[in-house]
Amino acid sequence: MTGMLEAADVTRAPRRTAPPTWLVVALACAGQFLVVLDVSVVNVALPSMRADLGMSAQGLQWVVNAYAIAFAGFMLLGGRAGDLYGRKRMFLVGLGVFTLASLAGGLAQQEWQLLAARAVQGLGAAVLAPSTLTILTAAVPEGAARARAIGTWTAVGAGGGAAGGLVGGLLVEALSWRWVLLINVPVGAVVLAGSVLWLSESRAGDRRRLDLPGAVLVTAGLATMAYGISQTEASGWTAAATVLPLLAGVALIGVFLVVESRTAAPLMPLGLLRVRAVSSANAAMFLCGSAMFCMWYFMTLYAQNVLGYTPLEAGLALVPSSLAVILGSKLAPLLMRWFGPRTVAATGTLVAVAGFGRQSMLSVDGAYLTSIMVPGVLMMLGAGLAATPLAALATSGAEPGEAGLVSGLVNTSRTMGGSLGLAVLSTLAAARSGGSDTPAALTEGYALAFRTGAGVLAGGAVLMVVWLPRRGRGSEGVR
Repeated sequence: MTGMLEAADVTRAPRRTAPPTWLVVALACAGQFLVVLDVSVVNVALPSMRADLGMSAQGLQWVVNAYAIAFAGFMLLGGRAGDLYGRKRMFLVGLGVFTLASLAGGLAQQEWQLLAARAVQGLGAAVLAPSTLTILTAAVPEGAARARAIGTWTAVGAGGGAAGGLVGGLLVEALSWRWVLLINVPVGAVVLAGSVLWLSESRAGDRRRLDLPGAVLVTAGLATMAYGISQTEASGWTAAATVLPLLAGVALIGVFLVVESRTAAPLMPLGLLRVRAVSSANAAMFLCGSAMFCMWYFMTLYAQNVLGYTPLEAGLALVPSSLAVILGSKLAPLLMRWFGPRTVAATGTLVAVAGFGRQSMLSVDGAYLTSIMVPGVLMMLGAGLAATPLAALATSGAEPGEAGLVSGLVNTSRTMGGSLGLAVLSTLAAARSGGSDTPAALTEGYALAFRTGAGVLAGGAVLMVVWLPRRGRGSEGVR
């Protein structure tokens, strides 16, 4: 049977013409756009979701966290699966899972159905996202053309995150919150059809096994810890409902580290963390992500729940912030040539600290310029300035064959930090609000979240100055 299939493939191959390169790039970028868009597009829909499904404040944070935790926990596994089983195949599987989960989420009638759909969406995104870049690089020859294609892919990813608030606001205003998820269905179906027809298969020829136990353990540990943290608002830090999940989460992470130290093909090779550039940059990215990931969540809630903005107005209000993160990402490589990555990363983090500090002084009758635009631009400009040098330092500390893995670790650290950060800051905000939905109580809670975020980022800036190498591998000299 295998021989017949191979023969059939050989027979058909000459009749199939290679698709235009621009079409392959467009399909890969479309997949990346969907994945990144879905991280931010739901934020402006959160108040509408809560009103329609009767969700709790704790449930609301899990609309974001269920996606982020599954995405972060399985991202490295998704990249390895693409190497083993084929990038096109994993692209199609991931996009199919993502699209079906979007449909289920858009049709959800109860809170648990929506949260389950968001978790499955995150799993699909984790399988899909790593294949988008590898498909693109396999299709475009090395050189200037590939650099332009990667630049397009990067810009589309940044644009997806930036467009999330505006797209979400338009959909909620014109249709309903359900369409921030349902819109993925027709778009995903078109990209799926085009990918089946025009993408070519590629794989690394790597025979290493998938580290499925590692992916499950780290994801379960992270989710359990986040759940335990979220229980502190209602039960306190010493109650069994809080302590048991926290201990279970720590135990799962401990088992994960044991598994990674003993498996032949670990999801996260622990030896990499002995490299100063890798360990310090990942720790810094974790801290930065824990605060900056939450900015969109609290800003959209503040705009709608306190200032009375509509979903569309909230999305439009955050457009300058979205443009600021793109600007920061573009400026960072230029500044790194003059001042070095460590200085740029620490400076960007301090710019974000200024934004968080200003936002911690918000009021119930805040003006757009001083309560949303200026602090939002500072926070996201700092985020853009910090992320690029941290990623550059991390990859500079790895061997050439490990660069892709280290890049995945950086993204995973940022998203995992964001997931735990959202759990902590949401719990602090809810506790300070005391269960009240009045604008004054909500404002106090949001202000505490931003104040805490400023403190975390200030600690991150100190860590960068003390621990990050000045200029990566060349400066530290040893592994």
